[in-house]
Amino acid sequence: MKINYDKTEIIGNSIINHGKYNNRIYLMKLDKNDYPKIVSILGKMAVDNGYTKIFAKIPYSLKDEFINNGYIIEANIHGFYNGIEDAIFISKYFSKERSTIKERNEIEKIINFSKAKDKINTQIKLEQDYQFYICGENDIDQMCKVYKEVFKTYPFPIHDPKYVKETMDNNSIYFSIKVKDKIVSLASTEMDYSSKSVEMTDFATLPQYRGHGFSIFLLKKMEEKMRRKNFYAAFTIARALSYGMNVTFSKLNYNYGGTLINNTNISGELESMNIWYKILSENK
Repeated sequence: MKINYDKTEIIGNSIINHGKYNNRIYLMKLDKNDYPKIVSILGKMAVDNGYTKIFAKIPYSLKDEFINNGYIIEANIHGFYNGIEDAIFISKYFSKERSTIKERNEIEKIINFSKAKDKINTQIKLEQDYQFYICGENDIDQMCKVYKEVFKTYPFPIHDPKYVKETMDNNSIYFSIKVKDKIVSLASTEMDYSSKSVEMTDFATLPQYRGHGFSIFLLKKMEEKMRRKNFYAAFTIARALSYGMNVTFSKLNYNYGGTLINNTNISGELESMNIWYKILSENK
């Protein structure tokens, strides 16, 4: 079945992603010169297309026009913009159903459970048969096969070799664990050089290879490389009902930043997502 993924477009100098797949507009990067006029542009676009949510990642200092137009702050990342200013995730809903969080008690239980886990401050070691690799172009087809097996659907087309190659050429590094040249676990860093922040994302481990701590191993390796590249803040947007990923980030001393309600289409269902963030370096 062909999936019509949401499309990424430029408004002024700002970047948005929108479409019926997630039934939303995501303001991914706001250029301050497009503020405040972009607020009304996004509102009209949402109404015209029948979208049920707009959410935006913006500097805290540019929140007022959004708040005045019915947005609510759902999460924050301390020091996201070069260690100088916080980012906030701010949302507006056009449907009561979309704004209602049905699993609130379970999500809070997972957050509290994750926060209580013992922290890991040293790198874990891989078992003898497994090797760590940074992926290259020759790995793309195999990477896409792993993502297809792990995720029935995904918010972005990571099953598509052309998309993965494009991200690899631009601002993403893919990290993997292999056994006998077979990729069994993957993750990526999506780097924003202008803000010196990086999203830790696209974690996937083949079902038969789970339980070895691969996500924690990869996350530590990703952090090490991002520190060497002088990134200041790291964050993730994790499925709120996934014990595994929330625990992984909490164990490595990430801070809980908030929950994005009914935010992302994963495997055909809109899921709420938790923000976790960490300061990688005090060098600004």
